[in-house]
Amino acid sequence: MKLLRAITYHAIKLKRKCQRAIRYCSTGVWKDEKKSWLTNVIKTINLTVRSFTNKQLQQRAGSLTYHTVLAVVPALAMLFAIGRGFGFQNLLQGELFKFFPAQQQALNEAFSFVDGYLAQASQGVFVGIGIVVLLWTLISLMGNVEDAFNYVWNVNKGRNFYRKITVYTTLFVLLPILIICSAGISIFMSNAVQEMVDIEFLSPVLLKILDYTPLFISWIIFSVAFWLIPNTKVKFKYALISGLICGTAFYLLQWLFVSGQIYVAKYNAIYGSFAFLPLLLLWIYLSWMIALIGVGLSYSMQNYVNYSFHDDIKNISGNYLDNVTLVTLAVIVKRFEYKQQPCSANMLTRFYNMPAELTAKVIERLKNAQLISVIQSEEDDDRYQPAFDIDLMTVNSVLNALGNAGKSKFAKKVDTRFAHVFDQVRQLKQRQSRTGDLLVKDLLPTE
Repeated sequence: MKLLRAITYHAIKLKRKCQRAIRYCSTGVWKDEKKSWLTNVIKTINLTVRSFTNKQLQQRAGSLTYHTVLAVVPALAMLFAIGRGFGFQNLLQGELFKFFPAQQQALNEAFSFVDGYLAQASQGVFVGIGIVVLLWTLISLMGNVEDAFNYVWNVNKGRNFYRKITVYTTLFVLLPILIICSAGISIFMSNAVQEMVDIEFLSPVLLKILDYTPLFISWIIFSVAFWLIPNTKVKFKYALISGLICGTAFYLLQWLFVSGQIYVAKYNAIYGSFAFLPLLLLWIYLSWMIALIGVGLSYSMQNYVNYSFHDDIKNISGNYLDNVTLVTLAVIVKRFEYKQQPCSANMLTRFYNMPAELTAKVIERLKNAQLISVIQSEEDDDRYQPAFDIDLMTVNSVLNALGNAGKSKFAKKVDTRFAHVFDQVRQLKQRQSRTGDLLVKDLLPTE
């Protein structure tokens, strides 16, 4: 009986400890001001999970899967067209057969589609149209990828059309060349090592390293993607950490997918000749899930310090939002008055300790009210300056501009019925604006 009571006591105690740990990891960690590495890791994981659930990344991954399927044939066409120039077409086909050992018939049909696509794109008057359609399909896919990455990073504006054309076209031309060359070098080096190196210990080591070349390539691709694709400044160390984690997860997914091909016979009995399709869709979907989780992880590592106020920002009052907006505008105006470097959203976050999510909200509000203008930069984040003469920018005029931003006077019947009420409110605001007004630049002391 004593043993039973002791077990029950310890079970209840363990349950309470688990509940406290769960509460701490879910909400309490944001109130913990300790700088320990464990606290930082918990905050990063917490923010990554929040980003995954709140931003509905499952739906984003499904959308990217759809666009990827549309771009499969053009992508293979681009890869095989460049591969033929290097004499590696058979190598590419062999690698695909190796990756999908149970779907050789489906791959042969896909290769016939690719050959037909290239033939149609390179004949007569259709040569220009075919190339344009091919590049447009791939650029459209990359545009959707950038939009998804920007969505995770709370970036509302993507690259302009010209930059998309130049950057994505260069990427799609160079990436297949690098993949083909790396595959050729790997094959050459493995044969050279086997034929030329006589040391029994050295040869297996080098061969083992070469076996993991796809893992190294995955690390590089994911790290560069997390670093360059979002239209904001991403610190490379965070992109590298996310790239190492997601590249490893992608490599394991590939291994599981290839190993699972032996069970494809069960799918053949259900789907027949379509057995290849659900497996391909599943693999693409899980790959995009890994990529989006990696974007969320890099975002979390860079911004968890300024995320403690997330729940408060969701329920922010109108008056407090106006105050923070005025302070942000005052900083931008003051830096402009003293001919200092224009502010970016990252500078407001770092130098003035503003939460990143609140900064993005305030900047978007000021832009919609046409109170600030954007200075676009090719190599850095967008910066902001006052949109008009700062000697005319008063506090009340700013508040009126913020209040009038957006659509109005679209409910005609309401406007007509309550017109006298609207006039009274407008007159009250005008009387208030004529007394005790203040310039925005005078809100902050002289620096």
